[in-house]
Amino acid sequence: MLMRMLKLKHLNELMHRYQDRVDTALTEFLPSKELTPTQLHDAMHYAVLGGGKRIRPVLAYTTAECLGADLADVDAAACAVELIHCYSLVHDDLPVMDNDDLRRGQPTCHKVYGDAMALLAGDALQCFAIEILSHGDFSQEQTRSRLKMIATISSASGSTGMAGGQAIDLAAVGKHLTIEQLEQMHCLKTGALIEASVVVGALAANCDDNTMKQLKAYAQCIGLAFQIRDDLLDIEADTETLGKPQGSDQEQGKPTYPSLLGLQGARDMATKMHSCALNALQPLGDKVDPLRWLSSYIVERAN
Repeated sequence: MLMRMLKLKHLNELMHRYQDRVDTALTEFLPSKELTPTQLHDAMHYAVLGGGKRIRPVLAYTTAECLGADLADVDAAACAVELIHCYSLVHDDLPVMDNDDLRRGQPTCHKVYGDAMALLAGDALQCFAIEILSHGDFSQEQTRSRLKMIATISSASGSTGMAGGQAIDLAAVGKHLTIEQLEQMHCLKTGALIEASVVVGALAANCDDNTMKQLKAYAQCIGLAFQIRDDLLDIEADTETLGKPQGSDQEQGKPTYPSLLGLQGARDMATKMHSCALNALQPLGDKVDPLRWLSSYIVERAN
């Protein structure tokens, strides 16, 4: 019990440090709200700086630091994955998608700025992610990593990544999917950007191919675990805790892990993914313990 408490304390400290770092960087990167077009820039700030767990930047920073990289070489990529994530949430919430009114405990972007401005804010955030990767500061030794990071995040965001998963998700509403089809959808919709977050951290450290292979396997496992936990929380948590409407997946008739496997079956699968993630990290030794702690956090989180 004492060891678990110490690990939790270290993880909380680690996450807060990385969350503060990425929030500072995002605030510095984002265009001033005083810059024309002011309403668009205001909407971008609202979408990005309104809270959030920053799991993707945390994964990027944690991976990089475990492997000995300079965090200054990760700032642009950490911000980029979070900007992509935030843009996807803005678009997800629109009436033509999930039609949600609440996000992170606040009115969704389109409820504050209107559908058209929210759409443009999401578009701008997506482009801005690539812009800061293209122009962000890197040490001289790491400039070659820039193009690999751009390719990684772009691929994880497009039709063979997050956007593709969202397309499958929309087409699946009201339909029955097999567990294999559900897994494929979420490997793209949720898992691709989570994997990219780990990969950009590893790229900043110039890790070898075997290490990258193990980290990708780890990331794929925690990506699925993250989605399964999301599905469970949609049933088990309340709206105040979630910061978004509880039960929205069920209301919209979306296929989820609990709907296919039952609550206990979904919990068991999340635990299995956590175990697989730990197994993937085994060859990398104690230096990646923070990534192990993050896997535990992902399957146990309350929101």
